[in-house]
Amino acid sequence: MFKITETITIADWELTESFMRASGPGGQNVNKVSSAVELRFEAERSPNLLPDVKRRLRKLAGRRWTKEGALIIQCDETRHQSRNREIARERLAELIRKATEKQKRRIATRPTLGSKKRRLKAKKARGEVKALRGKVDE
Repeated sequence: MFKITETITIADWELTESFMRASGPGGQNVNKVSSAVELRFEAERSPNLLPDVKRRLRKLAGRRWTKEGALIIQCDETRHQSRNREIARERLAELIRKATEKQKRRIATRPTLGSKKRRLKAKKARGEVKALRGKVDE
C-alpha cells in the first residue's frame, strides 16, 4: 500500500516498476547497471480515485497517459536505483495530490472605463506616430 493523502491509497497491484539502463554520464557503470526506473500506474482501473480526479489527472499527465489509461513516470536522475524509485513515487503522489484540488472557476470581469480610455489614448498616439512615417509633401 502506498499512501497519497488521507483518503487515497494505492494498492500494490496498481503499480508496476521496470528498470532499464539510464542515458547520460555514468562512467563504466552506465552500461552495466539498470538504475533508471519506469513507474506504471493503472489510473483508469484504480478504485481509489474518483472519476473527476481521474479526469483531472489525465489532463495533468499529458503525454505520460497511455491509451490503456495508465500513467507512466520515468526517472533516471540519480545513479541509485532505489533513489530513482523514490523520486518516481514522489512525482506520482504529487501529480495525484494536484489532481485532487479543484481549480477555482474564473469569473469574467468587465474592463473599467479608465482602462478603456487609456487603451484608446495609447492607440491614438501610436496611430499618430505611424502617420508621421509617411512620405513628406513639398
